[in-house]
Order: sequence, then structure tokens, then C-alpha cells
Amino acid sequence: MAGFYFSSSSSCSSSSAAVRSCCHSRGFSLSLMRRQQLHRHQQLRVQPPIPPGLPPSSSGSPFLTDIKGDDSNKTYGLAMCRGDIDSTNCTDCIKAASGSITQLCPQSTKAIVWYDYCQLRYSDSLFFTSSADDGTILLMANAGTQQDPGTFMAAAKELMGKVADRAARSSSDPLLFATGTMKYRSDLPAIYGLAQCTRDLTPDTCSQCLQGLLAYYWKDSYAAQRGGRILDYSCNFRYEAYPFFNGDATVSLDTTNPVPVVEGKKKNIGKVLSIVIPSAVGLALVITLCIICLLRRRPSKTIVLGRGIANLEDITSGHESLLFDFSVLRTATDDFSDSNKLGQGGFGAVYKGTMPDGQEIAVKRLSASSNQGIGELKNELLLVAKLQHKNLVRLRGVCLEQEEKLLVYEYVPNRSLDTFLFDPVKSVQLDWERRFNIIGGIARGLRYLHEESHLKVIHRDLKASNVLLDSDMNPKIADFGLARLFAVDETQCTGRVVGTFGYMAPEYAMHGLLSVKLDVFSFGVLLLEIVIGRKNNPNDLITYTWEHWREGTALEIVDPSLGENFSRDEVMMHRNRTAMYSRCSCQ
Repeated sequence: MAGFYFSSSSSCSSSSAAVRSCCHSRGFSLSLMRRQQLHRHQQLRVQPPIPPGLPPSSSGSPFLTDIKGDDSNKTYGLAMCRGDIDSTNCTDCIKAASGSITQLCPQSTKAIVWYDYCQLRYSDSLFFTSSADDGTILLMANAGTQQDPGTFMAAAKELMGKVADRAARSSSDPLLFATGTMKYRSDLPAIYGLAQCTRDLTPDTCSQCLQGLLAYYWKDSYAAQRGGRILDYSCNFRYEAYPFFNGDATVSLDTTNPVPVVEGKKKNIGKVLSIVIPSAVGLALVITLCIICLLRRRPSKTIVLGRGIANLEDITSGHESLLFDFSVLRTATDDFSDSNKLGQGGFGAVYKGTMPDGQEIAVKRLSASSNQGIGELKNELLLVAKLQHKNLVRLRGVCLEQEEKLLVYEYVPNRSLDTFLFDPVKSVQLDWERRFNIIGGIARGLRYLHEESHLKVIHRDLKASNVLLDSDMNPKIADFGLARLFAVDETQCTGRVVGTFGYMAPEYAMHGLLSVKLDVFSFGVLLLEIVIGRKNNPNDLITYTWEHWREGTALEIVDPSLGENFSRDEVMMHRNRTAMYSRCSCQ
């Protein structure tokens, strides 16, 4: 799963844990927590219980708890594999996790590592039978979009609710583990889900843990994405639009066929409809009259968006040309035809359009069911309308009519950087001179956002797909839907961490610490991608580069499509900067 973004429930208090994030062979993050003691020089050195191998339990999937040390220095450990994993793969996974957690956190008093197939945890405090933790949750959501997101979200909620209940309540399965599948539309793939608790929990505690995670996940409408997962200390869940678990599902749902009406209830339903329909029609007429009266009394520039009201006069004051009619944009894009579609984003599609005067535009059209996208649209409108720089995509205008929510930008003909950088054919068009200029242009755009703009903006989602290239291959930073304002030299704490996995600084991904360092870290990753020509998936590119850096072979990983046509001094200069960016963010 590529293109994931994290969220953390950390309170970001003064006692927040320092975090390290590393990459492992299965492609997911190792999150290792270190709690500082009251006196740094008196840190407690503990050794985690490291099982030499886990024998399969009677239930089929290995699970182990262990205690080591004397009364004054005890360490409590827990190791568990996913309920559908065989004992051989489980043992291999636990051994790998044991080596990683010992090597990366040799002095930590509390640590946890999640692999795809297993998890390993130790602590100097007793945690068995309890789902209480320090508030850290690792959230990963698939950045891909799904057709009919509203129906998909409703189906995903229903499926995961039943899978979680089955995992906690099934008397026939002591694993506290369940899988499920749901067919919700005959023309679309089924949804697959998995939920599991550590087996030291009671069914009630397991249910509370899973329901808490589900409520946390759904509240921000992450389910509109193609898939996602949350990993907590004592429970976890995952859902995807493709099979990812072994064996048959324990929960199977199918809502593609209409629900039959029970014969004995037809008469009652008819009576109910005979009462409800006239009442609903009458209420609709009253509401319509009220709306007409309000529209007559007030100019039409105040538009209801979600739960709030955005006054376009405040946004477009002095910029009346920012307002577009929907009919004009519909004509410009040929009624938003597929032939004019430039791409599909997380909250809607982008179309190319041609205005009556021949000027080309790009129109971002948010999907009607994208509730989360409304907030991003307002945020982007407020920010981009007041940001003017040659390395930022220019906002041409906005259209908010009826159910339509559209942003209009300058058209950037060469699309995004990733379409060139990661394409073996197109990448040859990016010679070293162009790459060097692209790096400089992105840096100038960031400097404007961080230092020269009167707004002071953190982008929060800088990556290759959010850098567009004009006809001369000059870069323009785009997509400010997640951007955040900040004061100079300020570090904020946010309860909702969003972005793209692999580009986020560890202190932001796990604890919500928000500062310009987030963009600096992302820029470092992007710089590596430009020089090496490989996508960071998710953090292996950083590890890969550091290994060559330590061995003195950094030049060997330069994009082969460049051949020998690059400046070694300039490449090494950017390597030095990347090393600084990625290291400074972790301090």
C-alpha cells in the first residue's frame, strides 16, 4: 500500500515521547517510542523479552507474554502474530521484530514495533489485560480514491462494524481475530476487512478498543479512500478494496441485491408512506419558500458550505474576477468530458478547459459526496487567492453554485513532476540542468511560503505529484488543501495529522508537532527522488541513501537515465542538504 497518510491522537504535552521511524522488509513503518526519564542521566536500561521462537499455540496462531528481571527492574513483553498467519511465518516475523526493536531502541523503557504479520511490545510497566496506552495511534490510509465514495464509505463502516464485533464476541474463536468481505455493488470490487485484539484482553475490553479505533477513523471521513488501517497497542483493524488476508472470511455480506419486502408488512408500509410522503412534500414547500425569501433579502455571495458559512465577499474583496459562473466552466470543459480529464485527486477530478478568449485553465471539481473536501476547498481558496509567486500555481477563480464546488487554476501543460520522474521513457527529458532548476524552483517556492509571504504557510503535503511543470519545465507547487498558517518560529500541535506517508517528518507523523521542518523534511525526500529517480516507498529511499552515504558510494545511486551528464559537485551538494534535512527533523 503506497500513498498513505498518518494521524496521531497524541496530546503533545511536555512529556511527549521522542519518536523514531524506520523501514522494514515488508514495507511498513516501525514506530519506536522512547520515554525520557525525569533525569536523563538516570535512564533505565532494560532489555526486552526476546523469544528465540514462538511455538504455535493450541488455537493455531502464536501468542506470548513474558516477564523478565527482578522486582526492582521488571520488563513485560508481548508478542503476537496475525490470526491468519501460519506458525513458520509468524516465528520469522517475531525474530525480525525482536532484532529490530533491540537494535533501534537499546535504552528505551517502552517500545512497540508493528510488522505486517506480527507485533512486538515491551514496557517497564505492567500492561497485560489492559487496552490503556499513552494515546499514540498509527493511522495509514490509502491515498487512492474509490468510485461511488459515498456508498463505499457506508459499506466499509457496516463491514468493519460487524468484523470488529465478530472479533470480540465470537465464542468459537479464541483468537480475538476476524476477517470479512462485503459485496456492495455488482460492478465494483468487494471490500475486505480484518480486526484483531491482543489475546490478553477480555471480549468486552477488545470490543471497546476496536470500537474506539473505528470511531476515531470514521470521524474524519477517511473511509472515502480505497483502504486504511489503524494500529494501536492492543487492537488494530484494516480494510481494502482487494484481498489481503489468508483463508476464508469469517464474515460475509452481500448488499448488491435489493432487500425483499416481507409480505405481512406491505400494508403497514403503505400506511406509513401515505402519512410520510404528504408531510415531506409540505415541509419541502415551506423550506423552499424560506430559501426564496432569504435569497431575495440578501446578495447571493454568502454560500453555505458544510456546517459553516463562507462569505465570498471577505475572500474575493478586491478580486471580483475570481468568481466564475458554472455554465462558463461547463462549456469550457466540454461538460467535464473524460477527454479533458487531467487526473483524479483524493476529493475529486481535475479537468482542462478553454475559455472563450482562448485562455486555457485547469478546473478542480470536488465530488458531491466529498464532505472532507469542503474544508480543504475553503482552506485552499483563502490561501492561494492571497499567495502570488512564480513557483506557486496561480488561482484564477472559484465557482460555488448549488451543489458544485470548483476551483479554477492556471493551466500548467506538462502536468506533475511524478509523471516524468518515475516514467522510464519520459524521465530522459529531465536532464541534470532541468532537475537542478526544478530543485531550485521548489526551494524558492517554499522560502516564499515560509518566510516571504505575509501569511506564513506550511504546505504539509509536498511531494512530486503536487509539483506541476509549465511549458519550460519550471516547477509550480500546487494543492494547498492541507496547508496551515503559522507564526514565525512557531511549533504547533495538531490533533489531526494528514499528509502522505513517506514524506512526513517523524515528529509530525506520530505526535502532531507542526512546524516548517515538516516541509523541509518533505523537500529532502523529494530532492532524493529527483536525483535518484526512484519513488520513496515509504521510507526505504532514505535508508537506501544513508547506506550508500556511509559507504562512500553515493554517486552510484544517481538516476541511470542521466548517464554521465551531471555535475558531481552539484549532486553531492544536494546529497549533503538531504542528509541535513532528514536528520534535523528527527532531532
